[in-house]
Amino acid sequence: MPTKYIFIAGGVMSGIGKGITTASIGRILKSKGFRIQTMKIDPYVNVDAGTMNPIEHGEVFVTDDGTECDQDVGNYERFLEESLSTDNYLTTGRVYQAVIQRERNLEYGGKCVEVVPHIPEEVIGRIKKLEQKTKADIILIEIGGTVGEYQNLLFLEAARMLKLRNPKGVVFVLVSYLPTPQNLGEMKTKPTQYAVRSLNMAGIQPDVIIARGNQPLDEPRKRKISIFCSVDEKDVISAPDVKSIYEVPLDFEKDELGNRILKKFGLNPRVKDLKDWQDLVFKINNPKREVKIGIVGKYFKSGGFTLMDSYISVLEAIKHAAFYFQAKPDIIWFDSENYEKNPLALKELKQVAGVIVPGGFGNRGVEGKIKAIEYCRKNKIPYFGLCLGMQLAVVEFARNVCGIKNANSTEFSSACQGVIDLMPEQKQLIKEAKFGATMRLGAFDCQLKQGSIARKAYGQELISERHRHRYELNDEFKPSLEKKGLIIAGVNPQRNLVEIVELGQKEHPFFLGTQFHPEFKSRPLNPHPLFREFVRTCLKIK
Repeated sequence: MPTKYIFIAGGVMSGIGKGITTASIGRILKSKGFRIQTMKIDPYVNVDAGTMNPIEHGEVFVTDDGTECDQDVGNYERFLEESLSTDNYLTTGRVYQAVIQRERNLEYGGKCVEVVPHIPEEVIGRIKKLEQKTKADIILIEIGGTVGEYQNLLFLEAARMLKLRNPKGVVFVLVSYLPTPQNLGEMKTKPTQYAVRSLNMAGIQPDVIIARGNQPLDEPRKRKISIFCSVDEKDVISAPDVKSIYEVPLDFEKDELGNRILKKFGLNPRVKDLKDWQDLVFKINNPKREVKIGIVGKYFKSGGFTLMDSYISVLEAIKHAAFYFQAKPDIIWFDSENYEKNPLALKELKQVAGVIVPGGFGNRGVEGKIKAIEYCRKNKIPYFGLCLGMQLAVVEFARNVCGIKNANSTEFSSACQGVIDLMPEQKQLIKEAKFGATMRLGAFDCQLKQGSIARKAYGQELISERHRHRYELNDEFKPSLEKKGLIIAGVNPQRNLVEIVELGQKEHPFFLGTQFHPEFKSRPLNPHPLFREFVRTCLKIK
C-alpha cells in the first residue's frame, strides 16, 4: 500500500511529551501489524545535536551509524525495539546545508533558490528517502518546538504541502497542554484553542488532539475542545500524567487511538497484540522489591531545579533492568562538585546499593567523580562507569593502586601522566578545530575476555556497541594497570582499543567500566546485559 504519514506537533509549551506520544502511537500501530518508521525534525540551525548543551537540550543520543541526534530518537528506538539511522533525524541546519550545497553544485539548473518552496521540498525529499529505504507502511514525523514559533513554520509548510498532494494519506496530531491553575481548580482549554488556531494559520487542521494534563480530561472539556477546534469528540484523546511513560500506549488504546488513526487512512488492523507491553506495565506497577541506584553527575542542575533529560537513556536503562527483576528503581542524584568541596559527604554513597558515573565532557566536577569512584572501590559498593565513568575509574586506579600520583586524562591536564589520552586521529582534528561529528561515533565491535563479568553478562564473545568519545585508555599504561589487578575485559579487535575494564569478583562484587554507551541499546522488553548484571548485583548486595 502507499505509505501513510502522521505529523505530530506540539501546542502551548515545550516538554509536554511529543516524543513519547510519537513513540507510543508507533508502538500501537506496530502492534496492529504495520511496518512503522519515525522521524524527528529539530528546528535548530545546528546540523546535529552533537554540539548542543546537554542541560539546555537534553541528552545527545547516538545511532549505530554514528548520528548524534535528539533524545526522542532514543524514545523511538526503545518503544519500537528497532535501531534507527541518520535518515530518521533532521534539523534546520541539515536542510539548509543540503539546499545550499545543491545550489553550489548547480543542481537547481540556474533557478533562483528560495526559502519557499525549496526548503520544504528538501524536507519532503528527506521523508521520501526514508520511505524508499525502509518500505514503511506508516511514517510518524515529530516536528520539534511549539506551533506558533517561526522556527518550525517551514516544517509545517512541508507537512501542508504533503497533505495537499496526498489528502487521504496524511494525518495531523496536535499534542497540547491543558493547565489546571491551582487557584482556580479548573482545567482550562483556551491555550489549546489558541494552539489550534496557530496551526490553522499555517494551513493545517489537526485530525487528533492529544490533551495532556495533570489529570484525565472530562467530558465537558472534551466537548468544548471538539466544538472550538473542529475535531470529532472521539478524536480528543485524554493523556493525563502517568507514573511510567510505558503506560502511555495502553492509556491511548483506552480511547482506541490506534483504530481512530487507521480509520482515517481507510485501514483495518492486521493483528492486535500489545500483550508483551501489558505484561511490562504489570511488572512496573507491581514491584516486589526496591533497588536504590546513585548517579554521580554534573549535567542536572539548572538554578533550583534538577533536570534529568541529560541522562535519559541511562535512567531508562536502569529502569529496564529493575523492571526485569520486578523491582522498583529508586534513583538518587549526587552532585560530583560537592565531593570536591566536602569529601566527608562521600559517606552518603552508602545509602545506595550501587553507583553509576555516566559520560560527560570538561573538567568540572571530575575530581569529585574520582573521589566517588575511589569510595566505591574501597567500600565494595557496586560501580558502573560509562564512557567518562570508565576513564575516571582508570585514572583512580592508576593513582591510588598503581601509585602513579599525577595520573589523569590529557583532556583535563597537559602536564600529567596521561593514562587516558586523545586517540591519534583526534589530535589532528582538534588541531584543525574540526569538532562537529568528528568523535569516534556509532557502533564498533568488542571482543570479550573469557571469564570476565562482561562475558558472563552478554553470554557471547563478540558484541557491538555505540560510542561517542575522543579519548581512550593509553596502551603504554596497560602493563602497569594489569599487573596491579585491573582486568582488560573487552577490546576492539580491529584497532586493539580498550573497551571494557573491570576488577575481579574476588576483589569487588561489581566494578566495571565501558568506553562505549550501553544505555543506548537498552530496551524495556530487553534490558541491556550489563545494566541487568549491575542491578542483579545491587539487589544481592541489598
